[in-house]
Amino acid sequence: MRLALFITFCLSALPLRAEIRPVPYAELAATLGARQDFETLPLRPEPGFNLDQNIRTPGLTIGSHFAGQPLITRQGPTGASHDAPGPGTPTRPLALRTDAPGQNLSVALHRGFGSNALLPLGPDGFARLSGRGEGAVALLFDSDQSAFGLRLHTDYAAPLGRARPQGVVTLDIYDRSGKQLARNTLRPGPGITEIGLRTSDDLPRIAGVLVTNLDPGGIALDDILFQVTQRLY
Repeated sequence: MRLALFITFCLSALPLRAEIRPVPYAELAATLGARQDFETLPLRPEPGFNLDQNIRTPGLTIGSHFAGQPLITRQGPTGASHDAPGPGTPTRPLALRTDAPGQNLSVALHRGFGSNALLPLGPDGFARLSGRGEGAVALLFDSDQSAFGLRLHTDYAAPLGRARPQGVVTLDIYDRSGKQLARNTLRPGPGITEIGLRTSDDLPRIAGVLVTNLDPGGIALDDILFQVTQRLY
């Protein structure tokens, strides 16, 4: 989907080391065995469900941020308040933490996706429209991954062509010890962008991902792809 955006992502990705490379989301959808699509909750239009605890599915836990790296508030291009990673590095081993009540996660029927999606809650909180989508979301995999994917919805297309300033979306990728493998920054257009990332040597080293944004309309996430390691006993 949206080849131009995929190319833009490839060009704008800024890895700290050549350890993570972009791959087509469709390729991962065909090969990875697990998907978190948030469809276990009933369909409820926004604001949806306020969740002050982590979201758990076999192989993946989703929270607000990682231990050892508190969240701070940053202003987006239109003055909206967003979560951003503060000083410090994640503790070892990588672990999830929750934010203040009403500032963690929400799941709602999203009109852009046409299905349930995850909206990370920012500093303005669940009760305000300006708080939905402006938060941080942390993905912690049970087993190290060589690849993962997700679908991301950013600002809706502006009516009458009156475009708002674009914001950026950042994915900080960590190994199990909390070492940052890469920081990938993209500036997607409005609507759905499909993201796929893989380690350059295909070895499973990705333990966690922190997604933050400065998008004017906030973000929603859906269809997170990963692999569940099968136990041999």
